[in-house]
Amino acid sequence: MKITYYGHSCFGIEINGRFLLFDPFISHNSLAKAVNISSIKADYILISHGHIDHIADAEVIAKSTKAKVICNWEIGNWLAGKGVQNIHQMNTGGKIKLDFGNIKAVAAVHSSGLPDGTYGGTAMGFVVESNQGNFYYAGDTALTYDMKLIGDYRKIDFAFLPIGDNFTMGVDNAIIACDFIKCNDIIGMHYNTFDAIKINDNEAISKFERNGKNLTLIPINETIIKT
Repeated sequence: MKITYYGHSCFGIEINGRFLLFDPFISHNSLAKAVNISSIKADYILISHGHIDHIADAEVIAKSTKAKVICNWEIGNWLAGKGVQNIHQMNTGGKIKLDFGNIKAVAAVHSSGLPDGTYGGTAMGFVVESNQGNFYYAGDTALTYDMKLIGDYRKIDFAFLPIGDNFTMGVDNAIIACDFIKCNDIIGMHYNTFDAIKINDNEAISKFERNGKNLTLIPINETIIKT
C-alpha cells in the first residue's frame, strides 16, 4: 500500500491498483505549493466533511479524474450542483463494497459547513478494508468513546489521526484513541497548516514513543509504503 501526503489531511493511497484520495485541500494550502494537483491520480475521492480545508479541490479533481466521490448526502448534493457526476452518497454506519475492498463510514465528532455557508451534513470518518490491510481515517474529530467500537469489531493495521488540537483532538487524546482502536501505528494529520494547529513535531513523536506507540509525520509530497 503506497501512501502519499499532500498536506493537511489530504492523502493519496494506492490499494490493489486503485487510487484513493482523502479530503483534497491542496491549492489553497501554502505548505503544499510543490504539489501539482493535475498530476494526482484518483479513482475514488473520500470526503469526511464539508469544511473548505477538506473539500477545496474536490470539484476540480473529481471532474479531471472522473473519480467516484464518496461522501455524505449533503456534500453529494452540493457537488452535484457544481456538475460533479460520479458520486456515491452514504451516511454514518453504512458500508460499501468496491473493486479494491470495503469502505465503512464511522462517527466523527465535528461540525460540517460547506464553503458557501450551507449545511454540510454530519462529519464522518472511514474504515477501509482490503487484502493489503485495514486502516482508519478519522477525519476531523474529538476523542470519542465510539472509537472503541472500531477496535472491538475490526482489526486496524494503521490509522490516520488528527493531532493539531484546537479544532480536533491533539496529541494526548490521539494517544488515548490508539488504545480505543487497538492500533499503535499512527500517521498524523491536521497539524501545522495554520497557526492554531501548529505543534512541535519532535515532541509529538517522542510523546507517542514514551507511550509505546509510533507516530509517523510524512513530509508533504512524499510517499511511504505500508506492507
